[in-house]
Amino acid sequence: MNWFVAVLKKYAEFSGRARRKEYWMFLLIYVLIAIVVGFLDNMLGSAGILGGVLGLALLVPSLAVTARRLHDTDRSGWWMLIGFVPVIGGIVLLVFMVLAGTPGRNQYGEDPLGEAEPG
Repeated sequence: MNWFVAVLKKYAEFSGRARRKEYWMFLLIYVLIAIVVGFLDNMLGSAGILGGVLGLALLVPSLAVTARRLHDTDRSGWWMLIGFVPVIGGIVLLVFMVLAGTPGRNQYGEDPLGEAEPG
């Protein structure tokens, strides 16, 4: 949960780098919360309103952590747009998210592996 909160504290910070663990732990907790909210939406019969609110609330932090993750692999955050290319774009973006970050300093900042973990 500390990883999720750490990303929320950097709500709209698109600069810097995010290690793989930060990105994937945020995504895991986001998906778990979305499942719970989807279940609540279904139980309350609210036609996805709660899910929509969750999606809007976490849109900017999701984009920011994705941009920082791309920065860790020495790519511009604009590479997120490749996700709009059907099928291939999503696969390419997934590969970028799984790749190890550039060791040491790159054009986007210091290596996040040298930083202490949240919590």
